[in-house]
Amino acid sequence: MGKPAGQPELVFYDGHCALCHRSVKFILKHDRTGEHFHFAPLQGATFASSVAPERRPELPDSVILLTRDGSLLTRSEAFVYILRRLGGGWKVLASVFALIPRGLRDHAYDFVARIRYRVFGKRDALCPIVPPDLRARFEP
Repeated sequence: MGKPAGQPELVFYDGHCALCHRSVKFILKHDRTGEHFHFAPLQGATFASSVAPERRPELPDSVILLTRDGSLLTRSEAFVYILRRLGGGWKVLASVFALIPRGLRDHAYDFVARIRYRVFGKRDALCPIVPPDLRARFEP
């Protein structure tokens, strides 16, 4: 179940994770036009309708990317992909990260994911606070 060409890809994030909220704000800042990414919490209706129930147990509870071709990217693979799509210097950084074996990148990602609530905190709101002009980039 892919997304039509030209439509932004979907970044699903843990709506209760302050680090995930920061990641969303980072992507918003660097994808100013909104052509690349839209966002939806993992706890929302868009995730439930976009990802088959049998796939959900194997997915992390932090950040997942649904690409235009229907692929689900997780952990460090999702962030390398996002950085590439943001372009410029971020694309160069993505190329550097891609040189590190995925297993090592994912190990570091999983470590941060395990401690993210303790270090960065937890949020009640599922969506980060964003200006009204950016709210259209969020799905339920």
